Amino acid sequence: MDNNTAAKKVMVSGIQPSGDLHLGNYLGAVKNWAGLAQEFDCYYFMADLHSLTVRQDPKELRRRSVAQLAQYVACGLDPEENTLFIQSNVHEHAELGWIINCYTMFGELSRMTQFKDKSAKNADNINGGLFTYPALMAADILLYQADFVPVGQDQKQHCELTRDVAMRFNNIYGDTFKVPEPYIPKVGARIMSLGNPTSKMSKSDPQGCVFLMDKPEDIARKFKRAVTDSDTERCVRYDIENKPGVANLMSIYSSVTGKSFEEIEREFDGKGYGAFKPAVGDAVIETLRPIREEAERMLADKAYLQQLYTQGAQKAAYVARKTLRKVYKKVGLVEKPF
Repeated sequence: MDNNTAAKKVMVSGIQPSGDLHLGNYLGAVKNWAGLAQEFDCYYFMADLHSLTVRQDPKELRRRSVAQLAQYVACGLDPEENTLFIQSNVHEHAELGWIINCYTMFGELSRMTQFKDKSAKNADNINGGLFTYPALMAADILLYQADFVPVGQDQKQHCELTRDVAMRFNNIYGDTFKVPEPYIPKVGARIMSLGNPTSKMSKSDPQGCVFLMDKPEDIARKFKRAVTDSDTERCVRYDIENKPGVANLMSIYSSVTGKSFEEIEREFDGKGYGAFKPAVGDAVIETLRPIREEAERMLADKAYLQQLYTQGAQKAAYVARKTLRKVYKKVGLVEKPF
């Protein structure tokens, strides 16, 4: 680790391999992550252990974990500048997860709103992992002595729990964990479904969702069918209240071309939706083309991908091992003989 890296603040983020990334993921978040490596020492992992709280098809989980890693690299997360790995490849996550479990209170876990939400959705599989996974999430963060954790609104509780557990452990055993701060990432455009512009773009709505790995003809078809508005004027104007469909398409077009809403309104003045929707589709196709092609190239080269996630796991494990060794000593576990 060079001096520049050592001087940087550490940022950690885990991403569940739940399927292909879509345009909303890219424009809303991932596009901005590439630049963070200049300021932070970033650790990004595919959180496959967290995925096990829901029943998975084993072959599909393995495929998604590797495919999603390839897509993140294709989106600009340089593996030389970021530590990219698969969570289960670094066994220290599971080991510290158990220890953190023992310092996390039942009442704290009971108050997690995501447990309540996920229990309602998976009533036939309310397992122990679903209840305790915030403790594993805390271990994921504390393992790397993170200064910052990027959080959305739905993850604030988990960051607060991580801070509480870190402070509790430090109060008992002395300075062991860095207490992380939430990092509110720079958010790009909030991209809505092409079929229902009042809902966020989501993979659960495949017709209203543009995936990064979609073929150009599929992207073009989705944009041609995109919901606009039923008003009679049919003009391209940004009005999120009265014209949410057009406003969403304008947000997408602005994000991929860099044009302001005023410039877009001038460009399509008098042309109507028939010209506007295909133009947005074409702009998205050209934006996603290099990402899709690079991800496909990597996915065709299994040896390269294996080398990529192996090197990432080795880098992560080097740091994780130091933290775990310190924790073992503090709690009274016998030092590992090998």
